[in-house]
Parts: sequence; structure tokens; C-alpha cells
Amino acid sequence: MGHWRGTGTIIGFCRALVSPGVSCRRLSEKINIPAEPAGLRQRLMALRDALLALHKVLLESERASYEATFGKINSPYQFLQLLTNDPWFAWLAPVTRLITATDEILDVKAPLTVAGEAALVAQTRVLLVATEGGEGFSRHYDEAMQRSPDVVFAHAAVIKLIRPQAGGK
Repeated sequence: MGHWRGTGTIIGFCRALVSPGVSCRRLSEKINIPAEPAGLRQRLMALRDALLALHKVLLESERASYEATFGKINSPYQFLQLLTNDPWFAWLAPVTRLITATDEILDVKAPLTVAGEAALVAQTRVLLVATEGGEGFSRHYDEAMQRSPDVVFAHAAVIKLIRPQAGGK
């Protein structure tokens, strides 16, 4: 069987699964794929943008804290090396992975689903909990929120997008 992910279509998926000579186009016409719910893509794009903004202010806050402790970071290249290799910045990786997961959901050619959105929102709710006495991400996140009002505002923007809506959403 072939790999279909890059094609992003039901026809590509079909070609990866069936024998040569079988008409994937005819097969795909018989499969009833539900339409993407109205507004879903826009909601996920808004969440992605808010997560990117949060990630940016977290990076800025953490950079300032690092520089206060160890001295100036001399170049963007040095900062990139620190982001990818230094344990000081490792706690930010879950936010990066969350943004990547959002991008992957948005990049799939198939219609988005409410279940996919719900799973992403649930991951976001679980991750973005700041706990003063916590460990790992939640402790670092709390420290960043205490250090920077920009982090608090960016956090509030994400929370506004993922809070349960009246009417069951």
C-alpha cells in the first residue's frame, strides 16, 4: 500500500489502498463525505493565530528572563540554537506542538470535523493551566504570566476562543 497523506484527497487515499485498474474516481463519487460545518475553519484559524501570538510573547518573555540571568543573546542564530537545544527553553515545546497539531488539522484537504476541533480545544484547555505550585509547563507558564502582562493578555485571547459557548458549543 502507498502513502496517501500528501495527496489530501479521497482519490489519493483510494489509490493507496486499491489494486491498479480500479476506478478511484468512480469509487470516490459513491462515498458520502459530510460537508465541513460552517465557520469551523475560521474558528480554528482564529485559535491558531491566538496560539501563535501567545507563543511569540512567551518567547519574548523567556528571552528577557534568560538574558537577565546569562547575558545578552547576540544573534537570531544564537537564539534559535538556544530554543532548540537549551533546557531553559524546553518547557515551551508543548505550545509549539499544539500549534503544529493545529496546522496539520488545517492543512488536511478533507473537511474539518467538530470532533477534531473539540479534541484540539480540549488539548489547549489542558495545556494552558498556570499553577504556582505546579511542575513543568504549568509552573513555567505561571512564572511567565507573573512576569509579563503581554503573556496574560495573549492567554486571555486564547481562553476567550476556547471557552464553552452558550447553547452547547
